[in-house]
Amino acid sequence: MRIVLPEALRELAGGRPVVEMRVGAGAGATDGAPGPVADDRHSVGGVLGALRASHPGLHDRLMTEQGVLRPHVNIFVDGENIRFTGGLRTRVGAGSEIFVLPAISGG
Repeated sequence: MRIVLPEALRELAGGRPVVEMRVGAGAGATDGAPGPVADDRHSVGGVLGALRASHPGLHDRLMTEQGVLRPHVNIFVDGENIRFTGGLRTRVGAGSEIFVLPAISGG
């Protein structure tokens, strides 16, 4: 599975625009950094939990201390906004693409 990051968050992932993750036993980032097995690796929440081990700064920019998606962050799984598909419980598979899009404001 791929997590696609906007320019503003890439520095928290070593400058990479995409973080590859595995789904299933031993899930974690595949960039050489070891990652723990998340409780539910087949959900957005589980994937983001596994992301914490390899990219803690990125995880903290996406999630609050209470484990809730920050309100200004939009996440899409295969083109669907997770706010309408089950939130952090949205199911993901090995071929899923997770797009992270922070809200843009200003004027």
